[in-house]
Amino acid sequence: MATYQIDPKYLIDDDEALRALHAPVGGLAAKKCLSALDDHAIAFIERAPFLCLGTQGSDGRADVSPRGDPAGFVKVLDAQTLAIPDRPGNNRLDSLSNIIANPNVGLLFIVPGFDDTLRVNGKASLSRDPDLLEMMSVRDRAPKLAIVVNIGEVFMHCAKAFRRSHLWDAAHRQDRASFPTLSKIILDQTTGAPEDEGEMKRIDADLEDRYRKTLY
Repeated sequence: MATYQIDPKYLIDDDEALRALHAPVGGLAAKKCLSALDDHAIAFIERAPFLCLGTQGSDGRADVSPRGDPAGFVKVLDAQTLAIPDRPGNNRLDSLSNIIANPNVGLLFIVPGFDDTLRVNGKASLSRDPDLLEMMSVRDRAPKLAIVVNIGEVFMHCAKAFRRSHLWDAAHRQDRASFPTLSKIILDQTTGAPEDEGEMKRIDADLEDRYRKTLY
């Protein structure tokens, strides 16, 4: 595949040029940004079983990480503060290392069936407070740490992206079996996947077993 290069004459590289392509921000869109959680934002967070966490390292590299648990897993500590449990993962610790280097984070809360989302931006820190961690126990297992976010801004995001994507529309669901398994993809990208179909099925089954044993 040939390397793509943006033609400089079509490059948008300053805010004035960007703004010239779009209409001015509407009145409500400009006013909707809050500096703390209101009742609607709290109710949305309590319904959300999933969020995306955006972080950035000291070198400027950006990262987005999915976080999910039963609805209400993110704890509202007060109108200015959230706490997110850090469950067992792959131990790369990309988001957590980024937070230590650069505390600025962005959160996108998603509720199944809702086309609108909630965005929260703020500064994060990592806590091992045992009382806080106990609040987040699932199956009698507390997380090792919590991501505590001090909120800078919070606002609802409109439904256009979800409606364009038909994300919740059953008619647009794709068959997962039509795509390689996660194990095969990673093996193809690293050491090479086994050609024997039975061996590949065993590896896939082992992954599913680890999911069951290590979710918490």
